[in-house]
This record gives sequence, C-alpha cells and structure tokens, in this order.
Amino acid sequence: MKGLAGKRVAVTGGSSGIGAATVARFREEGAEVVSIALDGEIECDVADPEQVAAAFDRVGDLDVLVANAGISLRHHFLDITEDEWRRVLDVNLGGVFRCAQQAARRMDDGVILMTASTNGLSGHALYADYNASKAGVILLARTLARELAPRIRVNAVCPGYVLTPMQEAEYTPEMLAAVDATIPLGRHAQPEEVAALFAFLASDDASYITGAAITIDGGETA
Repeated sequence: MKGLAGKRVAVTGGSSGIGAATVARFREEGAEVVSIALDGEIECDVADPEQVAAAFDRVGDLDVLVANAGISLRHHFLDITEDEWRRVLDVNLGGVFRCAQQAARRMDDGVILMTASTNGLSGHALYADYNASKAGVILLARTLARELAPRIRVNAVCPGYVLTPMQEAEYTPEMLAAVDATIPLGRHAQPEEVAALFAFLASDDASYITGAAITIDGGETA
C-alpha cells in the first residue's frame, strides 16, 4: 500500500483476532505500530478515560488509529442487566470515542478507522447491546469525517462473521457451519482479510475515502 512505511500507527484491541492481524499487517507495510489492549504493549481499558489518556500520552504523535477494541455478550434482550448494557456500550462505543478524540489531538494529517459491524446495519437477535454500540460507531465515524475534514479521514469497517477467538468462544462448530451456509462465499472471513482492508483505508491509495461504512461480509448482507 502507498504511504504506510514509517507511519506511526496505534491499534486498540491489538492483542488478538482482528486487532492482532491488523498490527501484523501494518508492520508488514513498514509502519511503526503499537498495540493498546488489556494485555497489549500498552495496557489500557478503553472504558476508562484516565487509562486512555495515559496510553495516548505514551503513544505521542500519531498518523493512524485503528479503534478496534470491543466485547460481545450473547444474551436475550430481556436478560441483559444494567451492568452488561453499560459495559458493552462503554467499551464498544465509548472506547472508540475516547481513543478517537485522543488520537485526533495528536494528528496533523491522519486517518482514524473504527471497527463497526454488519450488526450495526441490521438487527441480529441476542445482541441488542452489541448491535446498538456498533450502529453508534458507524454514525460516530460519519460525524467525525465531517468535523475533522480535510485534515483527518475517518471511516468505519463493518465486518460480518470473522473467525476470531471471540467468535469461536460464542459459537459451537455446528453453529459456525450453519452460519457459513447463509454466506454467499460459504465461509467466515479470516482476520487477515479485515486487516488488509484497514491497511488499504489507511494508505494513500484511499485518499478520497472518508465518511464511509464499508462492509466486508462475504456477501451476507447482499
């Protein structure tokens, strides 16, 4: 990708799944990458404003943020507790807000990318809190794209089913196979495929893309 070599990149949730694949891809492109996660190179709970501020103080000047940290709980709407609702929204939406704000303050010309989801585009049963958080991420990205332009580009990536440790923890092999049967390409995405999209969107090749919510779902939502 054009223009990624030597860029200073921060990836939240960078220790597993999509985040770990994204850290690896940007390093392959020659970028200087730091992972921010509960168990990352910089340890941080993105739900805690003080921890986020301290983490970005350590990062310093920044060219690219991939705000990817997120959690998911599979439960019926009527069973969601107040604490669960707050925690999912505070990590998935609040965490993206906090990290984007801290990153934007440290950028000249930069790129902010956010991990949303196809769950933020249409309803999925048993994930009311997660769905609401990801819908919020999409509108946050579109709003920041307008407010921070032309200095900073902002986009949301909306993966469908991705074969991550989080996904495998929630779904049995039979459930995974049933999902694959509904996807035109017949399989889950690999984390590396989503990481490749992040690398493209951060690169000079995507210099006219901002305010977009880009689906990468094997044709599921088609």
